Order: sequence, then C-alpha cells, then structure tokens
Amino acid sequence: MRRRDEADFTEFAAAALGRLRRTAYLMCGDWHRAEDAAQDALVRIYRRWDKLNRLDGLNTYAHKVVVSVVLDQSRRPWRREQSTAEPGELPRPDSARTVDDRQVVIGALAGIPAGQRACVVLRHYADLSIEETAQVLGISTGTVKSQTSRGLIQLRELLGERAAS
Repeated sequence: MRRRDEADFTEFAAAALGRLRRTAYLMCGDWHRAEDAAQDALVRIYRRWDKLNRLDGLNTYAHKVVVSVVLDQSRRPWRREQSTAEPGELPRPDSARTVDDRQVVIGALAGIPAGQRACVVLRHYADLSIEETAQVLGISTGTVKSQTSRGLIQLRELLGERAAS
C-alpha cells in the first residue's frame, strides 16, 4: 500500500473505530465482542482499501462489514455463550431504582431476532437510510421496512414490560 493510502486508511480508521464499536455493541450487547468485531472489520477494510471507492459509500461499506463480522461471530460455536437470563429478560433495577436507560435498551435489543436488531440499529442508531441499510444487509428495502417495524414493535413491548415491573 502506498504511503498516502496508508495515511488515508489510518485517518479513516481513527474516525470510524468508535462508531463501528458502538454499532457492534448494539448488535451483540458485549463490549469485548464489539471491540473484536470493530477491529476485525477494520482489518477486512484494510485488505480491500486500494480497491474501495472512497468518495461514496465508505461508511456504508464499513457498517456492512461490521454487521457481517458480528453475525459471523454469533455463528461460531465457541461464541455461543449460555446466559443465565431468559431471552429478552431485562436487568432488574437496583434498590435505588437507578438503572441506566442505555442498559435497559441494550437488554431489550438482545431480546429481538438478529435481523430485526440489525435493521433497528442501522436505521435508528447508525442513521442509515432504508436503501443504505438494505445495501449493508443485502436485503430488499421492503424487508428493511418490515424488519424495522417488527423490531420496534417488539422493543416497545419489551420496554413496556420493563416499565410495568
């Protein structure tokens, strides 16, 4: 890789790492896995850096790669950790009732299927358009719309149950 390309990649990686890590975290709910996923995504991007069109779609491509890495991680047998919580179960509030809202949302995100979670995270956290989300996930725009809608409905139900308890 040429020196200028190396500098461009370093600048891109420094700017994108935090965003990719947060997106991965919302996808998997584990900061360690999110860190691994973000780094793996940057390695994959680095390998293709000289072939990528950096003028348009680089951030969309980076999100596509990090989502792919997170989904790949979840399919590996050694990554299938067993949780003691029931699927979709949210953390109980402490005695002072000071639960971080972000943790509640992360818990709720973990309770919805991966495809819906990916659509909700990319659309509402990463702020990608319907078309960009479809491109990242390799699905149609109609599927993005329906998966996002179903995911939001399930999130509302999970968060409503949480508020009621």
